[in-house]
Amino acid sequence: MRILIINPFGIGDVLFSTPLINNLKEALPQSYIGYICNIRAKDVLYDNPQINEIFVFEKDEYRNLWQKAKLKCIQKFISFLMQIKKEKFDLAIDLSLGHQYSFFLWLIGVRKRIGYNYRSRGRFLTHKINIAGYEDKPIADYYLDLLKFLDIQPRRSNLRMNVPKGDRDWADKFFKESGLRKEGLVIGLIPAGGASWGKDFSYRHWPWQNYANVADRLANELDAKIIIFGSSSEQGICRRVQDAMKAKPINAYGKTTLKQFAALLAKCSLVVCNDGGPLHVAVSQDVTTVSIFGPVDEKVYGFYPPGGKHIVVTKDIDCRPCYKKFKLPLCQHQRQCIRDISAEEVFEVIKDKLIQSGRMKK
Repeated sequence: MRILIINPFGIGDVLFSTPLINNLKEALPQSYIGYICNIRAKDVLYDNPQINEIFVFEKDEYRNLWQKAKLKCIQKFISFLMQIKKEKFDLAIDLSLGHQYSFFLWLIGVRKRIGYNYRSRGRFLTHKINIAGYEDKPIADYYLDLLKFLDIQPRRSNLRMNVPKGDRDWADKFFKESGLRKEGLVIGLIPAGGASWGKDFSYRHWPWQNYANVADRLANELDAKIIIFGSSSEQGICRRVQDAMKAKPINAYGKTTLKQFAALLAKCSLVVCNDGGPLHVAVSQDVTTVSIFGPVDEKVYGFYPPGGKHIVVTKDIDCRPCYKKFKLPLCQHQRQCIRDISAEEVFEVIKDKLIQSGRMKK
């Protein structure tokens, strides 16, 4: 069977689909799997032996081309569709929640099209599940629900992102040049993240001053070495954390590719982060995480699968989580749910996780 998966969302969402891919390969080991994703998420999938081909579709690229040259845009899009058509996929699993992808898949002759009927957008799907949004269970489990249309009994499995040897070697060199030891206590700090949710995503960020406070306590009281991570677009907030610290952290922000980032995370004793893609990259590398959630529901967007070596820190107030059905209401409490999580709370949680993992003694 030739299967095409469509997921136009961010790094975390694509990682959430890897248990789906794993289930497909276990049930249909001879299947050929193609995947449509955006350019930011493609590196999640490269080097995954369960995926045969990746098709990059970047909406912004087509929008910009449409503004400049409509005919060229149409020609480019038709060429993309023909590239898909020639692969003769038997089945498409559409995770996009829209109707555009399933329409074009119908147009090029993909006969079986599975997905979600979100807000009646599943009209071009042959098999669909009605949903109003993702609620009360992990997104990855929603993806696994679609396997019922293939008579596959799903099982939970870990998020997967393969990291090539060259990137692991790069991380080894980075550690050595930074004076870090594998047996030492190395804490990764990711004070930003969440950019795939739009321009204003700061509501997902625990205050940077708290990150600096926790980092100093980890360095001074536990003799931990701190690495600050972030993308090139997040250097501002990372620099604020670094400048506010009394201890001297190691700067990795804006310096890594996605795979190098993953390779460095895998070498950390523990990672502290907000909710978002970086959390799920860390989880995919089997490193212990302490993540901080405010208005977003950790039961839906938190680490996957539930349990194990990860923990979420939240503030128990009546109005959280308020992000539901893909909407964030205006907050009357100035994001109290995330602002009121203290550095002291997070520090104590980190200490407990380090003790549980055997990285330090009581």
